Amino acid sequence: MKAPRVTLEQWRVLQAVVDKGGFAQAAEALHKSQSSVSYTVARLQEQLGYPLLIIEGRKAKLTERGEVLLRRSRHLIKEAVDLEELANTLGQGWEPELEVVVDQAFPTPALLRALKSFEPQSQGTQVQLKEVVLSGGSEALKQGHPDLVLSSIVPKGYLADPIVEVDMVAVAAADHPLHLETVPINNERLGQELQLVIRDSAEETSMDSGWLGANRRWTVSSVQSSLEIVASGIGFAWLPKADLLDALASGKLKTLNLVSGGERTFYMYAIFGKGERTGPAARLLVELLQKECNLCPSKSLISMPRQ
Repeated sequence: MKAPRVTLEQWRVLQAVVDKGGFAQAAEALHKSQSSVSYTVARLQEQLGYPLLIIEGRKAKLTERGEVLLRRSRHLIKEAVDLEELANTLGQGWEPELEVVVDQAFPTPALLRALKSFEPQSQGTQVQLKEVVLSGGSEALKQGHPDLVLSSIVPKGYLADPIVEVDMVAVAAADHPLHLETVPINNERLGQELQLVIRDSAEETSMDSGWLGANRRWTVSSVQSSLEIVASGIGFAWLPKADLLDALASGKLKTLNLVSGGERTFYMYAIFGKGERTGPAARLLVELLQKECNLCPSKSLISMPRQ
């Protein structure tokens, strides 16, 4: 690999001369002598083989080539500073990347708010977000080492913090025939209608979510697909209440009047895939998730005991 002839310090000095308007001003800002600043810029131009600055009166002005190189050098200096900050962050134990596996039933609004709050505090940590359904989270833990899994299923041997209580609600479009029933709907009547079922994303061990056992069912791969199909007037489904608020408020969807089971509740946990080796970035994200879930309609479980 060819070593660069020009140093980052030379580019930094050039930037100071341009930004401050002259050699004397740059010297004062950099706490260097004016002769040192002048020599550094002269040496830079000598190494490149052409001038970057011209002097007009008492002010230094960039040449056309100088303007192009200065723009690039600003990015270069910023990248170098970011690299040093990342190195310092890693030295403090911050993870360079978080792999987060999220069950699609987790309240989307709370997740998005937590991620938005996390980004400016992340210290450069990148996030890989993977959506799963049902036992897909357990399979992700079995096959790899994600930092966090947000799921209702806590495999044996893993540490987990409670996050939120999720309500799954039986809904159908406002004009669906089930809403014409004058008495609470039993399972026999419900089984006569088309049901939207969300397929488990796990490949080795999978199940269908909320299947009544009826012959009339469509299977989809995501909560969003199920919501959109049901909202279009096709079938009914149990879907996360937190993701239905707008559709319910607008009247596009209505909850079904069932004899029992109209709402199904389960707990969501943050499962630490790396156990005691969990880093500060993952713990920060969990704190933000707990905070944001306190703001959503579902009930917070922060006071519940650890798994």
